[in-house]
Amino acid sequence: MEHSDFMTHTNGRQRKMAGATLPSENMTDMGRGEMSSSEPEVEEEAEGLIRGSDSEDRRHRVRPGIRGELGNVLLLLFLYVLQGIPLGLAGSIPLILQSKSVSYKDQAFFSFVFWPFSLKLLWAPLVDALYFSRFGRRKSWLVPTQYLLGLFMIYLSMTVNSLLQSEGGPKVVMLTAVFFMLAFLAATQDIAVDGWALTMLSRENVGYASTCNSVGQTAGYFLGNVLFLALESADFCNKYLRVEPKDTGIVTLADFLFFWGIVFLISTTLVAIIKKENEHGNGKRKVQEETQGVMETYKLLFSIIKMPTVFTFCALLLTAKIGFSAADAVTGLKLVEAGVPKEQLALLAVPMVPLQILLPVIISKYTAGPRPLDIFYKAFPFRLLIGLEYALLVWWTPSVKQEGGFPVYYYALVLLSYALHQVALYSMYVACMAFHAKVSDPLIGGTYMTLLNTVTNLGGNWPSTVALWMVDPLTSKECQGAVGQSCGSPEEAGLCVKEGGVCVTTLDGYYVESVVCVVIGLAWWVWLGKKMRRLQEQSPAAWRCRAVTG
Repeated sequence: MEHSDFMTHTNGRQRKMAGATLPSENMTDMGRGEMSSSEPEVEEEAEGLIRGSDSEDRRHRVRPGIRGELGNVLLLLFLYVLQGIPLGLAGSIPLILQSKSVSYKDQAFFSFVFWPFSLKLLWAPLVDALYFSRFGRRKSWLVPTQYLLGLFMIYLSMTVNSLLQSEGGPKVVMLTAVFFMLAFLAATQDIAVDGWALTMLSRENVGYASTCNSVGQTAGYFLGNVLFLALESADFCNKYLRVEPKDTGIVTLADFLFFWGIVFLISTTLVAIIKKENEHGNGKRKVQEETQGVMETYKLLFSIIKMPTVFTFCALLLTAKIGFSAADAVTGLKLVEAGVPKEQLALLAVPMVPLQILLPVIISKYTAGPRPLDIFYKAFPFRLLIGLEYALLVWWTPSVKQEGGFPVYYYALVLLSYALHQVALYSMYVACMAFHAKVSDPLIGGTYMTLLNTVTNLGGNWPSTVALWMVDPLTSKECQGAVGQSCGSPEEAGLCVKEGGVCVTTLDGYYVESVVCVVIGLAWWVWLGKKMRRLQEQSPAAWRCRAVTG
C-alpha cells in the first residue's frame, strides 16, 4: 500500500495489515502464475499423492498447531523485521536532509529510493524461477541479498558522515545511489521471504505468514525510522533519556548502520547454515512448488494489460493520486523547515498504529459489497480537503513556535489532522484492494492482483517525485538589502548575500502546488472518478484474460 503519511515521509512500500493476506505482498509466487491464491490449487494437486501415504498415519497424528511451528514463525518475523530496517532508515534520510536545507529538487531525486518496492513485479519472475535447487529455491536469493544488505550498511556506516556533511552540502546523488541499492535488495529479499513463507509453514498455519509480514516489517520500519530519529536527536535524548545534556544523540547514523550491518551478516550466516528449506516435521504436508517459465509470466502480464477494461483502470490508477501529491510528499518536509523537530514528527506516528489496525477492519465492512469503488469515490474529496488543511497547518506553524519549541495543543492538532488523513487514505486503499480482488481472473489471481497493486503504487510514487521537483521552480524569492540583485538561482542568491542582501521568499511553491493539486484532483474526481465507478458495472467476462481462458 502507499504509505504517504507525512510523519515519516513517503517510503513507497506497501503497508501490510495484520491478519489480512494482501496479494500485493506475495509477489514472489507470481512466477508460477499465482501467489497466495494459487496455494490451494497446488495443494489440491498434491492431495492425491499425499492421501495414499497419509491415510493410516492421519488417524494417529495430532494436527499441528502454532506451537509446533513456533520456530518457523519467529524466523519469518525476524526476516521481515530485518527487511523493515533499511526501509525505515531510507525514510528518515529526507528529514535529515531537510534539516540541512537541501533543495527540493534534491529531495525529489532522493525520492527515487522509494520506487523499488513498487517495481519489484519486474524482476519477481526471475527470483521465482532461477535458483540453485541444492541450496534451496528461496535461500538462493535470500542469503546473497541479505549479505549484500549487511555489507552495504557497513560500507555506508564508514562513508555516510562524509556524504551528509561535505563542504558543498550533502552528496545527494551518492546517497540516492546507495540507498536505492538498499531498497532494491530489501525488495528482492521480500520476494524471497514471501515465497518461502508459503512453504516454510504448514497449510494449517500459513495464514500466520501475513501477520509476520505486517508486524515484522512495521516493527523494522519503526526501529529504522522512529527509534533511530529519536535516539539520534540530542534534544530528545537530553530531555528524556539523560541526566547530563550532551551535544549529540545516544547513537549516530554511522553507529546505527554498522550495528544492523553486523546483525545482517551474523543472522544470514546462521540461516544459511542451520535452516534447511523444505523441512517437514510431524504432521506437516509437503507441497510441491511449481514454477512457470519467466517468459510465460511476462507474456501473461502483457496480455492482462492489453485488455481494454484493465488498461482503462490502470490509466485511472496512475493519475488518481496527483491531487494528493503535494500534501503527501512535501508537508512533512515543510514542517521540518518551519522548525518542527524531525524526531517529534516521527514519534507522532506511534499513536496512529491502533487506528491503522482498526481502520481496514471497519472499512472492509462497507467495501464487501458489489460496488467497493463507491467508498473510494466518496473518500476522494475529503482527502483533497485535508491536503488544503495541511497547507494551512504549514502556514500557521511559524506563528505558533515558542522559545522552548511548540505547545502541546499544536501537536494535538497535527495528530488530529494526521488521523483524519489516515481515515480518508485507508478508505480509498481498502476500497481499491477490494475491487482488485473482485475483478481479478481467478485462474491467474495472484499475477493479476499483483499487477493492479503495482500500478496503484506507481500511481503514488511518480506524482510525489514530481511534486517535490516542482517546489523550487514554483517558489518566488527576492533579494532585499542589495540593489540590482535577484534570487532566481543558487548562484544569484549567493551574489545577493555577498552584496550584503538577504533572499526572502515572497511566494512559497508549496502553497501554489497545494492549490493546483486540489484543482487537478477535483477535476479528476468530477470527470474520471465517475468513469472509475462505471467500471464496476462491467461484466466479469470483461475482466477475464483470454490468454488463459482460451
